[in-house]
Amino acid sequence: MTATTRTLSATALVLALGSALSIAAVSTAHAADDMEKCFGVAMKGKNDCAAGAGTTCAGTAKTDYQANAWKLVPKGTCAKTESKTSPTGFGQMEAFKAKS
Repeated sequence: MTATTRTLSATALVLALGSALSIAAVSTAHAADDMEKCFGVAMKGKNDCAAGAGTTCAGTAKTDYQANAWKLVPKGTCAKTESKTSPTGFGQMEAFKAKS
């Protein structure tokens, strides 16, 4: 392989990788537009990232319906999703104090 061929191959690889990452970012951004964080609906160990005190990230909720753990749900469905710890009995858009 000549230096020119290697340079062209490396350039093609970088462009292909860049294109793949761009497509993935667009898909993720579009999915995020159709979803919302819903607190108090995740099952133990099934939350999405940033679950609050005592947890570090996805999959770290210590209990079902943990009040400070959120799950991504389709936009508009959070207030219709059951939460056994929420004061309203449904998911919340923000962390809350669990009912006793």
